[in-house]
This record gives sequence, C-alpha cells and structure tokens, in this order.
Amino acid sequence: MWSAGPAPRRPVGGRPRLLRPGFFLARGQKIGLFGGSFDPAHDGHAHVARTALRRLGLDRVIWLVSPQNPLKPRSADLKQRMASAARFAHGPSMIVSNVETRIGSAYTVDTLRALKARFPGVHFVWIMGADNLSSLHHWRGWTQIVHEAPVAVIARPGSAIKSRLAPATVRFSRYRLHSRQARLLALTPAPSWLYIRVPLNFSSSSAIRAKLGQSGR
Repeated sequence: MWSAGPAPRRPVGGRPRLLRPGFFLARGQKIGLFGGSFDPAHDGHAHVARTALRRLGLDRVIWLVSPQNPLKPRSADLKQRMASAARFAHGPSMIVSNVETRIGSAYTVDTLRALKARFPGVHFVWIMGADNLSSLHHWRGWTQIVHEAPVAVIARPGSAIKSRLAPATVRFSRYRLHSRQARLLALTPAPSWLYIRVPLNFSSSSAIRAKLGQSGR
C-alpha cells in the first residue's frame, strides 16, 4: 500500500505537527515501524520486513520512507524512493508511507512520539537491521528511542561483531529478551529489545547505487 500524500509542513516549536498519516491502525494491533531512506529499496529490506512480520507476529509493517537521513548524503527524490519501496513491500500486511514528511519529522524519536499520540492503544515495535544497531548511538535522542518502543534487530551481513559491541547493546543489555520471546516483544513495555538471527541477505543499497553509477544510469 503506497501512501503518497501532500507536501511537507514545517514542525512547530521543533516538534512535528501531526497530520493525517494516510493509514488506519486499530487499538490492540501490533505494528512494526521500519524506517529508512530506501535509496533504493532492495530484497534485503524486504527480508528484514518479512522476518519481523513473521517472527514477531505483527499485524502490519509500515515502511517509513524518510524525507532525508541526517547521517547520510543527499537521497534521491522522495517519490522515487517511495516507488522503490513499493516494489518490494508486497502484500496487504506491508504499508509504504511518507508519514515523516507529512508530519515534518526528520528524527525517529519524534516520529515515534507522534504515532503513539495519534494511535493510542497500538503496540508499536521499531524494526532495524543489525547494521543500524551499531550506529544507533549517533541518532538524535537514541536512548529515548529505545524508551519509546520495543526494538527488534534483524541480522545483517557483516554486523554480528559490531552489533555485539555497539554502545546501544551495552547500554540496554539488561533489557534484552531472548529470540524465543519474539512474539511477546510488541506487548513488552519499553525499554525492551531482541536480536533475531536469520539466514543473511547480502543485498545493499550502497552496492546498488555504486553499480548504477558505474553503468552510467
């Protein structure tokens, strides 16, 4: 489901203004939030989303296509990245959304707070690949993110050692659940998180961009 939506609006007082998100969520649902630039989206993203949906017993996974990741170079056009994500987010359980652009949010912590305020009673889980766990401490308000929603970390190539030594792993080690408890994560109060080991998918946005650049496309 591709949610297009209006042009972005500036946040008020440094906090995002909540607008119509472009999707409906019901109380009691377990919803995964999978944020990223998706520049471009690839099968590795779909692998993470499908794994979270299945292992966590989620009702939906929302692909949050970011306006612009503050930690990365300038991304491609938002519409282009939305379309790219839509090519891989297959099925009614996957929603592709530009809600961060709609609410004027550039930071995950603000997005989480806005969605929780808009959908009280919904059980949100933040989904990330293990490569993002190793750099989570660079995100604005990273400790608040972990306190806002449970976090599911999905294994990604080359991230096993880095994720084990990551500041976020060390800081929140006592809140880690066993992977056998995956279906309980969405209902477990934050801070709580777990690491899910799965067969690795080696697709990479940076590798795809490099290949496209070499081909002159």
